[in-house]
Amino acid sequence: MSTTSRFEPGFFAPAPAQAKSADIVKAQAKIESLLFLRHGEQQLLSMVIPLGLLIGLTLIPGDDASHSVTRVFPMALAIALMGAGFTGQAIAVAFDRRYGALKRIGAAGVPTWALIGGKVVAVCIVVLLQVLVLSIASVLLGWQPELAGLPAAVLTAVLGVAAFTSLGLLLGGTLSSEMVLALGNTIWFVLLGAAVYATMTTPAGEDVHSWLLAVPSVALTEAFHTAVTAGGVSWVAWLSLLAWAIVGAAAALRLFRFTMDSD
Repeated sequence: MSTTSRFEPGFFAPAPAQAKSADIVKAQAKIESLLFLRHGEQQLLSMVIPLGLLIGLTLIPGDDASHSVTRVFPMALAIALMGAGFTGQAIAVAFDRRYGALKRIGAAGVPTWALIGGKVVAVCIVVLLQVLVLSIASVLLGWQPELAGLPAAVLTAVLGVAAFTSLGLLLGGTLSSEMVLALGNTIWFVLLGAAVYATMTTPAGEDVHSWLLAVPSVALTEAFHTAVTAGGVSWVAWLSLLAWAIVGAAAALRLFRFTMDSD
């Protein structure tokens, strides 16, 4: 039997093929950003609570050093980023898996790395908005930016996004939606408490205890504080965030599942 096609090569145009990797990530990032900005609960964790802490802890009567906007602003940035990258992504991914959205994305040919990459880019976009809002509020409260620390602050934000987003995807991509909802919020409150404790109990001009930097929220807070107040670099905090990012990303790439076990 002849297997020769009756159609000449190129007869059907354009020929269907998988999109370029950059286009896949770009499209995934766009839809993830829009969904995130429309979700009220995620906005509460990633914007309303950090802004409330920034204003409340700065204006509350107390020790000027521990309640100064210079000390509170980096913590508010860290909490905002943590809400966007960790809790928000974990819960969103878990429920997308539960309702079959991720299964359809996977069936459309989107690989795991592109899904994770798109979510990381989406979180970066949200973080830019968070930084803008919190920075304006901090300036109104009396904060004076240290422009020399801007490059270090940007790199800190990148490391923080990578660490918390990879951990959020690991949690949301491996457990049931009910478990993620409970664990995600619980872990967020624990990490928030650690950041507040480290900030409020550290005297002005001193660094937090080294062992506390093993906690990612404390490491992110300290790295932001060193960058935006002194224009310097907290290498230990950076190494901590990098380690969490590597572990989280490696585990997520290996264990992430598009569907629940029962699907």
